Amino acid sequence: MPELPPPELQFRLDGRVALVTGASSGLGDRFARVLAAAGADVVLTARRADRLRTLAAEIGATWSAGDLADAAYREQLATFVEQEHGRLDVLVNNAATNDEEPLERESLERLRAVVELNLVAVMDLCRLTAPLLFAGDAASVVNVSSMYGVVGSRGPMTAYNATKGALVNLSRHLAAQWGRHGVRVNALAPGYFATEMTDDFADPDFVRVIEERTLLRRVPRPDELDGALLFLASDASTYVTGQTLVVDAGWTAV
Repeated sequence: MPELPPPELQFRLDGRVALVTGASSGLGDRFARVLAAAGADVVLTARRADRLRTLAAEIGATWSAGDLADAAYREQLATFVEQEHGRLDVLVNNAATNDEEPLERESLERLRAVVELNLVAVMDLCRLTAPLLFAGDAASVVNVSSMYGVVGSRGPMTAYNATKGALVNLSRHLAAQWGRHGVRVNALAPGYFATEMTDDFADPDFVRVIEERTLLRRVPRPDELDGALLFLASDASTYVTGQTLVVDAGWTAV
């Protein structure tokens, strides 16, 4: 039997280019650091240039600041990646926003804003970067959905639920379309992790809900998405596409 390579090498991303959206805070900041630590040349994007500049200096990344809800900026970003790196091996569609009112009280303007960033921007960025993804040997797209793309939330987040569910099926669809190009497309669906959108971890009642609803009976550590992201982004998952990896301590299991 031939000697097996060290398993950890499957998770390395040396020489690969990874674009992370929504990288100025929360999960996006963490994702960028994890991919860079695995050897990737990371491209950061978000609206807040000051934060991107600081993060880029820390991890040795390139960055471009802009609003992904703006179609013109999405085109500019795709051009930036091509000009700076000439390739794209990993696309992490992480940028998102939320709606917080019951549907009957929510404005149409807010609903449209959530759909534009959470769904339309993801589809369009996939469209715009497709030539770069197709040109690689084994590109990977990771669409960051949510456990509320798999089950409905009891809280009033209509557009958020709708868009995160749409990302799950978008991932299936693009996997079917792009498999012949060697591009894998999967969704990563976190439960409640601490971000600017889920800033309630200081609330003991909120923590208690998580402890009661999850099978592991605890809130997550920040690092507990790292392995799932690297699995989907790297050669550790070369035969995995069209899937949704839920990381929620069993919230959606029962």
